[in-house]
Amino acid sequence: MHRGLSYEVHSYLNISSHYFTSTRSLISAVSYPKMVLEKPIIIDCRDHLNGRLCSVVAKELLAGQKIILVRCEEMVISGSLVRNQTKYAQFRNKRMNTNPRRGPFHFKSPARIVWRTVRGMVHQKTHRGQAAIGRLSTFEGIPHPYDKMKRMVIPAALRVVRLKPSRRFTRMGDLSHNVGWKHGELVKSLEDKRRAKADSYFQKKKAASALKEKAESACAGDLAKVNEVLAASGY
Repeated sequence: MHRGLSYEVHSYLNISSHYFTSTRSLISAVSYPKMVLEKPIIIDCRDHLNGRLCSVVAKELLAGQKIILVRCEEMVISGSLVRNQTKYAQFRNKRMNTNPRRGPFHFKSPARIVWRTVRGMVHQKTHRGQAAIGRLSTFEGIPHPYDKMKRMVIPAALRVVRLKPSRRFTRMGDLSHNVGWKHGELVKSLEDKRRAKADSYFQKKKAASALKEKAESACAGDLAKVNEVLAASGY
């Protein structure tokens, strides 16, 4: 028995420690259902505000969702180009005193700038943050195979929703070009080819759909009895 403690208090401590031990073993024995996530989400960054979009993306990444950001060069930042260029020039001056080659590293391409912005929102120096940033992919333009997949937008991060019409804004591609990014023209030419290809595919699909409707209307009388049988069967 502990000195200075009565028998009742000592017994209570023993019972409490046994209760908490049993509770811990019970919690560890319970099997919780695993989180079921959807397929990777592809977000078209065109005309989205950088900070607003990255905050939403960071929260989804921490929840376990895989996200692909395309057309990062079309993302916008509030403020004029001169203002943002000056801010980025000051940011690039921040470096290590003893050996600048060790960092911090300041990227020039829009995709890497967006990636670094999200990285600062997921606390990347922890295991959870490292796993979250590993679920993020960023691209300039819309490369294959994402050009043939469904793309989403974030309404809460759109410029037309969050920024007044009179306010100035800066396109991410223009800012990157002014700080030394050299692949803007290449991305633009590839995007023109992608749009032409997509337009050709859409025209073919529309023509095929029109032919199908024409054929269905032409044989509607012959298929009336067949449709009645199918409707009676639940089709």
